[in-house]
Amino acid sequence: MIDEKVVDNVVALLLEAESVLFITGAGISAESGLPTYRGIGGLYEEAITEEGLSIEEALAGSTMKERPDITWKHLYQLEENCRKASYNRAHEIIAEMEREFKRVWVLTQNVDGFHYAAGSKNIIDIHGDMHNLRCTQCDFRTTVSDYSNLDVPPLCPECRSIVRPEVVLFGEMLPVEKLEILERELDKGFDLVFSVGTTSVFPYIAQPVIIAKYNGIPTIEINPGLTEISQMVDIKIPAGACETFELLWNRYHER
Repeated sequence: MIDEKVVDNVVALLLEAESVLFITGAGISAESGLPTYRGIGGLYEEAITEEGLSIEEALAGSTMKERPDITWKHLYQLEENCRKASYNRAHEIIAEMEREFKRVWVLTQNVDGFHYAAGSKNIIDIHGDMHNLRCTQCDFRTTVSDYSNLDVPPLCPECRSIVRPEVVLFGEMLPVEKLEILERELDKGFDLVFSVGTTSVFPYIAQPVIIAKYNGIPTIEINPGLTEISQMVDIKIPAGACETFELLWNRYHER
């Protein structure tokens, strides 16, 4: 049960806000039925893959170069687990907020594309989108709805080199252009910062919350569990994203 006073406090902040940043992680998509990455029932609960590698090694940029068949095998499994799922009410409400507030941005670690599908436009998908594919050698690019019609590994129709998704694999650098967008928007500042369904273990995911806290900007975490930033945020809501956003958005429109 979400504390009514907490809901009222967050709604009061929303009523005063013109700009909002949402930082989202696996937790928001888990409510669409996607398995989380690790933990009991997680997609990679087992420590070692069939190839004798950790999943981090199997999904590493170096493995993609040397053994693309291994990396693609596990990419295919990842996408297959996402295939029957879709965005949920939390994704929808964030998109609705973008249309209602002066300025809303989403910084997401998720590669499922659900924020785009739900209607958000101002998205920094810092780890990429698994549906966008590119050739590793030439300029070929394409977007697919899923991987069901792909060979594993897929070859470029133009030069026959390996095609890969435009996602950040383990050991790879974050895309410079997306970091520049993030820096630009953080420099403009936000009136509110939400962290939703992420453990915030990556510095670039926790940093916007730290910056907001330093500058006296209200910070809200929506997450059933404790995370790296739980003791730092101004308001902690220990609940799921769908339930929380539905309650907040309904209460907001009642005012």
